[in-house]
Amino acid sequence: MKRTEALAILSRDHHQALFVAHRLRRATAETVREERRRFLDFWLRDGRRHFRLEEELLLPAYAVHGDAHHPLVLQVLGDHVAIRAQADQLARAPDPNPDRLHDLGATLSEHVRLEERQLFAVIEAAIPADELLDLAHALERTERSDELDESRFMIQESLHHGRPEGPPRPVRRDRG
Repeated sequence: MKRTEALAILSRDHHQALFVAHRLRRATAETVREERRRFLDFWLRDGRRHFRLEEELLLPAYAVHGDAHHPLVLQVLGDHVAIRAQADQLARAPDPNPDRLHDLGATLSEHVRLEERQLFAVIEAAIPADELLDLAHALERTERSDELDESRFMIQESLHHGRPEGPPRPVRRDRG
């Protein structure tokens, strides 16, 4: 499915997540340690950051134009919590049962497919094209930086600059 550039950035991450999920679902007693390591590498390098991009940039941008309590939004956030819990359990289990990896792989795969097949279509329909472009730029900046919180302020400022109907900008706290 053709995606706007903002969501294409996230879709590329989803491709990697589906590869990892496939490996998890195929783990055996002989490969469980390697697949555990492979997932945790992915999780620490990319997975957690991807969730934060969605939670701190994508979903708030959608909430300006759509329902923050939309069932798909709630499902995605619940999935994030469940996947984080499974990842934390896996990190604490040096010799996990392959079934644990199979379950995580299935959960991750279903989550990605929900976002790609349903949530992204809702978001693309709700957010105006110029704001999707601003969102794409913010996601790109954030991908290149370590400052998710600063990018959240940048996207909110760029999305709502000169738009009095938008939500108020967050108050920035002194860090010193």
